[in-house]
This record gives sequence, structure tokens and C-alpha cells, in this order.
Amino acid sequence: MDDLTALREFEADVPALTDEARFAARDRLRRAIREERSPGRLSRRLVFRLAVAGTAAAAVAGGAVVVAGREGDTDAPRMTPLSAAQLLRRAAGRSRSAARGLPIPRNDQYLYTKTYITRTYVKGARTRTWTDESWLSVDGSKPSWREEYGKIHHDPPLGRHEVRWPPTEYAKLAKWPTDPDTLLKRLMMTGDDSPEADGMAFMNACMLMMGPRVMPPGLEAATFEAVAKIPGIGLDYHDVDALGRHGIGVSYPRVTFSFVFDPRTYAYLGLRLKGSSAKKINGEWRQVGWYHEMRGLEEAGVVDRIGLRP
Repeated sequence: MDDLTALREFEADVPALTDEARFAARDRLRRAIREERSPGRLSRRLVFRLAVAGTAAAAVAGGAVVVAGREGDTDAPRMTPLSAAQLLRRAAGRSRSAARGLPIPRNDQYLYTKTYITRTYVKGARTRTWTDESWLSVDGSKPSWREEYGKIHHDPPLGRHEVRWPPTEYAKLAKWPTDPDTLLKRLMMTGDDSPEADGMAFMNACMLMMGPRVMPPGLEAATFEAVAKIPGIGLDYHDVDALGRHGIGVSYPRVTFSFVFDPRTYAYLGLRLKGSSAKKINGEWRQVGWYHEMRGLEEAGVVDRIGLRP
């Protein structure tokens, strides 16, 4: 079967390209042309691959995360829709691969994080951005330096009876289970499997990923696998992360947080949330100034003292 025939059959069951997807495909084609060793001459295989990528973008826009695969001995690609649970499990596999080689910190070291935040207000579409850096004591025994929406906090060492939940200290997170079923129970914070417990588990998983914190090996992947077990999770399309990258969101009904992943690589891009500010009006506190916020962990590592970067 020739490439053009394969492309026509592949495209038959896929929605037509949107203007946005067509523009993105053309942009990829232009970049590929510049990268070719012989400018102006593309191989038939490259043209076919780019056309498939553009059609896949239309399929995502049409309502499903898709993965190209092969069926039998034919050369025609096959598109397989992914559910939210399948997307999370693939993200877990990506997380395990990406985490290899990260150093295990000592208790006397600091965890460095750099988080990029964008907040767009519903009224007026005004946007604010922050780049927050933090140095957290691994075991909480030393002072930490934390930035939150541009405001600096000098956190004292944690007291013996002081509790943060979810914890930010690596030493405490290292004791958390990496078995998805056991972790899900901890995130539920209850002994039942009610919808309220499911919503609580999803919200707590988002709070666990919110940071600033660095995950011990396997905990991030286990978090995604635990969330995959929650009934009712769904996919949100056309999400954009804090750095402007297009992603696919995973959400739960009536929870204002959602995870955002790269639709091609399944890399975790960050958290999206809807929030508001509280203002006292006529003696009553009311929620005003609604906004959409996106948080993305841009960099993380282990350093020996506050002020150093990986």
C-alpha cells in the first residue's frame, strides 16, 4: 500500500482539521523542512509522518486522546482512543522513566524547586505571572526559604508536634506507600469508597502534587495510578499549561483542580485550578475576582544550602 492511500484510509474516520490544528501541522512541516539536510526536499516517509501528526491533532480536538498503533501486518496506522485512567497509567510509566538517576537527598540537604504560575482573571482577562523558587529542608530540621506568588517566606524548622498535610519534607514523603491501592486509601482519609471519599482522594492527590516538593522515587507514578482507580474521572481538552504548552487535563466532577499532561509524551505538565479572592461586602465575606490558574514545576533538584541551584 502506498503512503497516500494509507493516509486517505487513516483520515477517513477522523474529524476534519480545525484551523488551529492545520496551522500547527504546517508549522511542524516548516520546521522539518529547515531541519532536512537537503533543504526543500522532504522524504515521502517524513511527509507521511507529518500528515499523520496533523490528523492526530484533529482527532484529539475532536474528543479523544489517541495513540497511533499497528494492526496485523498492514502498514496503515490504527488510532486507539485513551480513557482518563489509561492516560494516567501511561503518565505513571513516563514518570518512572524520567525519575531514574535523580539523587536521593541527605537529611542535611535542601530540595530546590522552581515553579511557574499564570493566573488569568475571568473578568477582564487580565493575566499575572510568577516564578517562585524554594529551598526546603529535606527533613524539616533546618530553616527553609520559600516563595509563594512572589512573596518570600522564611520558614523556621518544623516543631516536633507540627504537622503539614500533605507533607513537604522529603523524609516524610519517603515513608508514603507507592502501592496505588494503599496510597488511594491514604488519600481518601476515610474507610469507605463513597463518592465523597473519591472526591477527597482526587483533591488530596492534587494538593500532593501542588508543591513545592520533590517526590521520592515511585511516589509521583503511584499517585497517578491511584487517581486512575477513582470512578468518575474525565478528560478535559485544550488545556494550556503555565508555559503555554497545549495539554490534556484529567479532572473530577465538582473539584476545581485538574492534572494536565502532554497529549503526545504523557509528561506531567502541572495543575490547573479555578479560584477566587474573598472580599467583605456589607459585613459578609463573599467570593469575588474569579480566576483560572496554571502551575507548572519548571525545575527541581537537590542542593547543599539555600541559594544554590542544581
